[in-house]
Amino acid sequence: MNTKKYIVIAAMLSMGMAAMAQALSTAYFTEGYKYRHTMNPAYGNDGGYCAIPALGNLNVKVQGNFGVGDVLFKTGDYGINSGKSLATFMHPNIPIDAALSGLASGNNRVVGDVSIPIVSVGFNGFGGYNTVELNTKASFGLSVPYEFFEFAKNVGNKTYNIGDINANAQAYVELAFGHSRQLNEKWRVGAKLKFLFGAGRGDVKFENLTADLNDANKWIISGKATADASVKGWIYKMEEKEYKSGKGTYQRVKGVDVKNGGIGGFGMAVDLGATYKINEDWKVSAALLDIGFIRWNTNMRASNKGESFEFDGFHDADVPKNNPNSFKNQGNSYKDQFADFANLQEVTDEGGRTTGIGATMNLGAEYNLPVYRRITFGFLSSTRFRGPYTWTDARLSANWEPLKWLDGGVSFSANSFAASMGWIINIHPKGFNFFLGMDHILGKTTKEFIPKTSNASIALGMNVTW
Repeated sequence: MNTKKYIVIAAMLSMGMAAMAQALSTAYFTEGYKYRHTMNPAYGNDGGYCAIPALGNLNVKVQGNFGVGDVLFKTGDYGINSGKSLATFMHPNIPIDAALSGLASGNNRVVGDVSIPIVSVGFNGFGGYNTVELNTKASFGLSVPYEFFEFAKNVGNKTYNIGDINANAQAYVELAFGHSRQLNEKWRVGAKLKFLFGAGRGDVKFENLTADLNDANKWIISGKATADASVKGWIYKMEEKEYKSGKGTYQRVKGVDVKNGGIGGFGMAVDLGATYKINEDWKVSAALLDIGFIRWNTNMRASNKGESFEFDGFHDADVPKNNPNSFKNQGNSYKDQFADFANLQEVTDEGGRTTGIGATMNLGAEYNLPVYRRITFGFLSSTRFRGPYTWTDARLSANWEPLKWLDGGVSFSANSFAASMGWIINIHPKGFNFFLGMDHILGKTTKEFIPKTSNASIALGMNVTW
């Protein structure tokens, strides 16, 4: 199968890359932020709000410990030519030390999330605060061990114990009903019930991969590869290939197609949260989000036969569009290389499957400065549970409310991928609310404005309030 194409399609299932029930973490202790209930359903608001469709709480986040800056290099920096054209780390003229210097010695991961509100309303009533939300959610994850990059670069004629490679993407629509209330002077609790309508999910797994160079200077790849697609109307396209050693032909997946798409599954989830006021200065909070599942109606699986096979290795292509060896012009070559590496030959209809959506745990502690009540300090610990894409984030924040209609804050985070700085400005005069913030200040980017470190975050919102 065209594994590269599979990953790209799966990652863009609803785009048309969450916080899956995870909003702007920097704003967790910003009291005027209308969407604190997305991080802890116990939080409410002083008044009601109604989101402007698609702009009420737009949240996009990408995190990782490697990015395009670690796999693309300026060739001119290494004396290849006087220009500054780009090449991948696999280019033979890129030194090995430089090619692998930015990669983590363990797993190299990238995770991305998008949350877009279609409808979001909050109001007081029924003895507490209530929310009704209709959101689109999408996420993807990629986990690649260091040994895979060593193998792709071919740093030596040796045995590569690559290990496991994982890629995942899912998208769904969420209809959520939330309620929170004050129990007494100390305790406030809240919960949300969510109905989930699955658009699709894809998982690609390579397990226990090894690569050995044989006497014919060909790589012998061993390991198990599977590609699961739970998308209504998903079809694997097949082609006939000749065995590289021996006689005969076999069927291999060469691509995918989707016909008559629609709702691919249904599920449910809950959010649970609570806050506890220790005294006038200290408050603690805790929440578990997205405890639930989606039952997918279909699951088309492609796999290899679990046997060893020959592979010619990966080859580089240059980036410039006017170059005959550019990525654009060499696209088919890359597709063929990944298809050869995956070696997916068998297709089965698994009937369906049930998957989690990725739960999140938030634990918070807030200190209100006694000498100046408009300033608070907070600590938030967040953990996202998603198998090989699990991450944790520990964030310190300082929050200031200089005016009744203006508040915001700054934060510092140390997480599974990188250290980062965040900020939020929240403007909420009577009748209107606008906020803008980041959990990770954007660093260096490419000319296409793609973050070189795979760490970027943006959240903005516009809401009508009363």
